[in-house]
Amino acid sequence: MKKRDIEKKRAKEMRVVEEMIKLYCRGNHGKTLCPSCEELIAYARMRTQHCPFMEKKTFCSNCKVHCYEPNYRKQIQKVMRYSGMRMLFHHPFLVISHMIESIKEKRRLKKETER
Repeated sequence: MKKRDIEKKRAKEMRVVEEMIKLYCRGNHGKTLCPSCEELIAYARMRTQHCPFMEKKTFCSNCKVHCYEPNYRKQIQKVMRYSGMRMLFHHPFLVISHMIESIKEKRRLKKETER
């Protein structure tokens, strides 16, 4: 995979995560992004930028290595649970794209394990 393609994947993954965190924050903390959610976005961005598996994985949820520190992992899981279904109404194209990529990844992994 080309470096440009990897960077596009990073940007897309980060956009999805940021939108989920923003949606969670609006629903739970108010209209503006709170410091805690800003910190979570910065942490997620940093982890995504330094991910050594970006070339082979689609999304963090499909990765075998969970690189988030435990407290951030709990926060992001809470965000994902809250925002998951709501994203369909706020960002339907992101959700559909995410689902298609996830299905492709699962099929690819299944083929690899069958060999």
